[in-house]
Formats: sequence, structure tokens, C-alpha cells
Amino acid sequence: MIIFYDGYCPLCQSEMRHLQKYDTQGVIRFEDIQSPAFSDRFPALDWQALNARIHVQMPDGSLVTGLDATYQAWHAVGKGWLYAPLRWPVIRPLADLAYNFFARHRYRISYLLTGKRRGCGTACRVEKPNE
Repeated sequence: MIIFYDGYCPLCQSEMRHLQKYDTQGVIRFEDIQSPAFSDRFPALDWQALNARIHVQMPDGSLVTGLDATYQAWHAVGKGWLYAPLRWPVIRPLADLAYNFFARHRYRISYLLTGKRRGCGTACRVEKPNE
């Protein structure tokens, strides 16, 4: 399984670190779509589509996106139950709307929640008053 994520997004980076921590069997390959050689290594993939939302390439070669991709990745490391409720028929449409909103505005949301700017990692943390 390969997960394609946005390494410029602080929240995305954080989730990938957590996912890697639980991937003790090495079942997931993590690919940052922002890495300089990415397009050379994956020329058949549509970078714009990958940048619009998270993607997972399953072992059979099929691609899943959005919360389905997130669920599949967490399921692969034994933590699928964390995201399973977001795939339930009653919750799924609302969860997908929320995810699509997040994906479109992930840099702004990441900054508001973490104080980290796009592409900066920990070096760009904004100091809050009284810190």
C-alpha cells in the first residue's frame, strides 16, 4: 500500500507521523507528493488530483481517495476502528463534505490549529503571546 500525502501541510505531516508510528509491520509506503523527484518517480499519476485530496494505492493497484484512503491506511495498521464511523452510511456524506472542505483549506486550517505555515514544518511555528 502506498499513501500519497501533502508534505507541505502541517496537519497532514502530523497524521503521517502518527500513522508511521503504528505501521510496525511496514505495510505502508509513504510518498510525499511535494518531494522534488515525485513526478519523475510517478509520471502516470495526476499530481493535481493527488494534491486535491489524499490518495492510497492499494496492493492491487487501485486508488482510493479522501476519507476512504485514510480509513484504508489506518485499517492496514490495525486502527481502522478510529475512522470506521466516518464511513457509516448515515455519517459518510457529512464526513466527506467536511473532509472536502478541509482538503481545500488545509493550509489555513493547519495554521489556525498548529501555528505552522505551509511547507515550513516546525521551523515556522508562530509564537503566541505569553509564550
